[in-house]
Amino acid sequence: MENNEAAKTDKGSRQGTIKISEEVVTTIAGLAAAEVAGVAGMSGGIAGDLVEKLGRKNLSKGIKAEVSDTEATIDINAIVDYGVNIHEVALELQNSVKNAIENMTGLDVVNVNVNIQGLSFGPENKEETGGLNK
Repeated sequence: MENNEAAKTDKGSRQGTIKISEEVVTTIAGLAAAEVAGVAGMSGGIAGDLVEKLGRKNLSKGIKAEVSDTEATIDINAIVDYGVNIHEVALELQNSVKNAIENMTGLDVVNVNVNIQGLSFGPENKEETGGLNK
C-alpha cells in the first residue's frame, strides 16, 4: 500500500495529528465482518491464503481500505453460506463494518462495497474457501 497512513486532524485541538493506518481500519472491518451471521469467510486471493498457511491469521484478508484525513472507503470480498439471503447478509455486513469503523476511529465511512465472491456449502468446505471459525 502506497499510502499506508492518513492523518485525522482534530481542528479544535492544538495537540497534534492523529494517524490511523489502513491496516488498522481493515483489521476492524475484518473483526466486524466475522460477527455477521451468514458470512462464511473472506476471499483474499493466493497471497492471503499463503500467509494463513504459514500460521498467521490475517484478519484483514479480503478487505481493502482507502483512508483520507476524515473519510474511509472499504471494499470487502466475502464468501457467504449457501442458503442465506445474500442481499440481507450483504446489507448487514455493510452496516456492521460501517458502525465498527466509525465508532472506533471517528472516521466517516462513505462507502462499504461488498463483493460476494463465493458460496460455502458446509463446515467441511470452510477450510478450503477461507472460512472463518465461528
